[in-house]
Amino acid sequence: MTTPSDTQSLILSRASTRPGNLALPLPEGLVGAAARMVVGKMIARGWLEEVEANLRRNEPMWRETGDGHGTTLIATEAGLEAIGIEPVVASAVASVRKTKPKPEVASTSVVTDTAKPVAIRAGTKQAQIIAMLQLPEGATVAEMADATGWLAHTVRGCISGALKKKLGLPIKAEKVEGRGTVYRV
Repeated sequence: MTTPSDTQSLILSRASTRPGNLALPLPEGLVGAAARMVVGKMIARGWLEEVEANLRRNEPMWRETGDGHGTTLIATEAGLEAIGIEPVVASAVASVRKTKPKPEVASTSVVTDTAKPVAIRAGTKQAQIIAMLQLPEGATVAEMADATGWLAHTVRGCISGALKKKLGLPIKAEKVEGRGTVYRV
């Protein structure tokens, strides 16, 4: 596998800390032909992906496609893995980005899009909980609390607030005899 250059590593590491793994804005001083060359190589290697920019969320545009639409750059799973970010965390963010939004129901009130994508950093307690939920056997609240050092109510709050509401992960709860309630993604 090709190792990212210092500039490419900087772009990917900054993207890993931004909501939705957005790669923009690029580092200061990287503009014009140099920016196009670096980004082009990263797209060719599968480290960055061009996706339609959500202008309602004020996502920065990489290039304009016409009709007021544009594209933005996001770090892919492969790009985050190239700089050592855990694939479990990268795949969770990628799956959230790729999920289709629920169709809006016509109503008389005006609905504004205020939800913002959330970045998941590797090595965090949230990433640890996501990894436990993705195991085939799932995890109980007590197991997640032991692993993270959190109290049970904090784990439940993380599941319902951060994971279900903010990230939109499809978490299912099931009663298992001898274990209690087991949660899975």
